Amino acid sequence: MKVDIIESLGTGDSPNSNDYLLVRELTHRINNELALIIGRASLTAARSTNDEVKMALADVTRLLLHCADVNRALEMPTHSTVIDASDYMRVLCQSIRRARLDGRGIELVLIAHPLHMRSERCWKLGIIVSELITNCVRHAFGGRGGKIQIELNSAGRYVQCCVIDNGSSQGSGVPGQGLKIIKALAKELDGEIVHRFGAEGAVSMLIFPLNSKAQQIENDPWINDKEWGDLRSAVYPS
Repeated sequence: MKVDIIESLGTGDSPNSNDYLLVRELTHRINNELALIIGRASLTAARSTNDEVKMALADVTRLLLHCADVNRALEMPTHSTVIDASDYMRVLCQSIRRARLDGRGIELVLIAHPLHMRSERCWKLGIIVSELITNCVRHAFGGRGGKIQIELNSAGRYVQCCVIDNGSSQGSGVPGQGLKIIKALAKELDGEIVHRFGAEGAVSMLIFPLNSKAQQIENDPWINDKEWGDLRSAVYPS
C-alpha cells in the first residue's frame, strides 16, 4: 500500500546528523542482508529435489519477506514531509501482522482516521507502536491467541495513540530495553506514555503534540480529562 505524501518540505529539512546517517546506513545494510538470505533460500529450494525441504524453505522465505516489509516500513525517512499517519500505520500494521502475528493466532486491529503529520514524528510513532506490539506478543498471551487493538486519533493539537491487548500480563517492576526505547522516543516527541496492566489485558496510552513546537502537554487543559487522569493514577498512584 502506498503512503501518500501530502506536502514536501524540501531537502533542507531532512535529518542529516551523524546519528541519523548511521541509522540509515544500518537499515540499508540490514535490507541488503535480508535480500541476500532470501535469495539464497529461494535458490536452495529451487535446487532441492525433496518436497519437504522445498516447503520448509518456502515458509522461511515467506517469513523473511514479511520481516523485510516490517524493516522497510520502519525505515527512517530521508526527507521531512507531511504524510497521512493513518496510511503509514496501516502499512506498518499489515507488515507486522504478517511477520509476527498470523502464525500465533493473534488478531491485530487498527482504528485510525486521516491524520497529517510530519514524517519524522510518524516514524518515531511507528517504532513505539512496533515495540508495544512486540511486548504484547512476548508477555500478554503466553502462547495463546488474542487480540491487539491500536487506536490513533487527534484531539486539538495533540495525537493520542492507544495499544490495547486482551492478554493477562501483570507488568514488570523492572523496565526492559524495549520500554526504555519507548520512553525515550515519547520524550523526543515531547509526549508522555503510561501503561496499565490487569488480569483482563493491558493498555498503553501515548499522547504527544501534533507539532513539536506545541507547549508541554502537562499544561494543557485537555490532558486533565477523566480518562487520562484515571489511567495516570492507575500507573502512578499518589
